[in-house]
Amino acid sequence: MTERQQLIINNVDAHKQMIADAERWLWAHPQTGYTEWEANAYMAEKFQEMGYELTMAGNIPGFYTDVETGKPGPKLCIMSELDALDISAHPESVNGMTHCCGHHAQGAAMLGIAAALKAPGALDGLCGSIRLMVVPAEEMIQLAFRENLRKEGVISYMGGKVEFMHRGYFEGVDLALMVHGGAAGEGEPYDFGCGLGNNGCMAKTIRFKGKSAHAGGAPHLGINAQYAAMLGLQACNDLRETLQEKDTVRFHPIMMGVNCAVNIIPDEMKIESYVRGRTLEAMKRENKKFNRALTGAALAMGAGVELCDRPGYSPEVHDKNFMELVEQCCCDLVGKERVAFDYQAWSTGSSDFGDLTCVMPGVQFFASGLTGVCHGIDFQVADVNRLCVNAAKAQLFVAEALLADDAAKAKDIIANYKPQFGSIKEYLTAIEELVLDKDAVIYDENGNATVDFQN
Repeated sequence: MTERQQLIINNVDAHKQMIADAERWLWAHPQTGYTEWEANAYMAEKFQEMGYELTMAGNIPGFYTDVETGKPGPKLCIMSELDALDISAHPESVNGMTHCCGHHAQGAAMLGIAAALKAPGALDGLCGSIRLMVVPAEEMIQLAFRENLRKEGVISYMGGKVEFMHRGYFEGVDLALMVHGGAAGEGEPYDFGCGLGNNGCMAKTIRFKGKSAHAGGAPHLGINAQYAAMLGLQACNDLRETLQEKDTVRFHPIMMGVNCAVNIIPDEMKIESYVRGRTLEAMKRENKKFNRALTGAALAMGAGVELCDRPGYSPEVHDKNFMELVEQCCCDLVGKERVAFDYQAWSTGSSDFGDLTCVMPGVQFFASGLTGVCHGIDFQVADVNRLCVNAAKAQLFVAEALLADDAAKAKDIIANYKPQFGSIKEYLTAIEELVLDKDAVIYDENGNATVDFQN
């Protein structure tokens, strides 16, 4: 371990109690995406107490600040996420919400990073700058709520990071870094882990439209939207054998329920879902199949169906050279035997960190310290030191490695990275092709139908 790395450890350890306190406070104040005002205020207050000037997102939670070294060079963005999940069955849920994905721990680690960077000599020998960013709405949930925000002009995109990209908050950023929490069960063999990447996703809202009638006395006068929805989902399930494993496509809808009594033929059934995939091309291709199946089911029942597709998150692909540097930093901190990086591993989950890796080199790695199932009711923090304190140290090790020696390593990673899109503007233009708003089945006065389910 170098003297600079030991200095980082000392600087973070000086704030271990603050980090632990922040983890507990944020855990106790969960809010879902684009409503995280309590956590936003807490984080902003802590940053301002340290002397940071913040650029606030304004009408949504989130902010950023730049730490300048005083020398020209690349800009590294380190992020933490604000949002929780709505999972009321968790024993520690608050108003039906819980941080059972561990984003609160990122905030605690972020405060440790911010405090350590204020220590004397923390920036010595570095060039460029570090953007510390607190971001809302990583979890792609509550799609109807977010669609309303979009219609009201509050947001343009469902996910927080792509919304921040749209707002210009990543202009001038050259590299992206983040740590997510991971399991720390009995005998857990590693403190840090990372894979090659994970699926992207697009968000779907589906509304089947029927006609209400008396369920017992005159069901023949109604059109059952629930039956049409069930038929549509069965058709989508029957398409699964046409999906190729190389594309790692996933479709997992939930029916949102009907708003009528048991003795009424339901005239509406809403469904929310994702279509996930390893590439944007696979997601677009298979989504057309699902839309065709949903449209066919509506037609079979004489129902209507509205299809609403929105860009979700792009596939996340970690840059190999950047991964190698992060892996070495983790090994320096905890030892090689406690680090598990797999350069082939692929997750079928999704994160809006993938939107960033489309335009810049980035790595999102994992810190142990959790028990239970992610997004599950047994999810708990087991070791705040491994989860938060070590995560702060590891990210600062990476920042040091990137920006020391005239940022030689950062410049090499940037120069050799081949982004999928040449700019944020080009990327945002490309994902607009995913947008779809269609009444997919239109009937005339004679009952003849016109079908259109593609954009």
